[in-house]
Amino acid sequence: MKNIIINFSLVIALLASCSPSTEKKLDQLASTTVKKDTVQTSGSVKDRISKADMPTDFSALVPIDVLNSKSTNTYEKYGIEFSGNCYSCDLASLSITKDKMIWTNVCDENDTFKIDEFSFSIEGSKTILKTSERTYILTQIDKAPVYELTIEGQKLELNNKRISRYFTTHKALSLFKEHDCGDFEG
Repeated sequence: MKNIIINFSLVIALLASCSPSTEKKLDQLASTTVKKDTVQTSGSVKDRISKADMPTDFSALVPIDVLNSKSTNTYEKYGIEFSGNCYSCDLASLSITKDKMIWTNVCDENDTFKIDEFSFSIEGSKTILKTSERTYILTQIDKAPVYELTIEGQKLELNNKRISRYFTTHKALSLFKEHDCGDFEG
């Protein structure tokens, strides 16, 4: 009799484990998991993807200029602008992170202008940053890396921070032709 009760209990346990209600619970659990992964937060999908893809090199962009337009070597064609770095000391470097744009005078790191509210997207070689007043478009024009900045909308006027047309990353700066300010006391 003891064996019959044990065998009967095993058969009931097997049947219970194969019941459709257990399968429904598993399907419901899987469905909930999928829904958690696909629920959207505020903001568009494009912005969320772009924010994850913001190039880290944009956190330190330095201004450069065309020094020799006839050169085919990028590192000789572009380089440090002597006037803005040594004479008038009025160029602006740019730092872009996913939540801040900071323009800084190249000669005075305490002289800054910050923009906190903007959205951005990345379309191929272009990074487009939008504020309520303007659109900033950074286009990578060479693998060196060289970026061309265009600003559309209201004119951006910054005190003692002139905006260059071309930028490169801080890491790549040493590869470009460089004019040393030397003993210049401008």
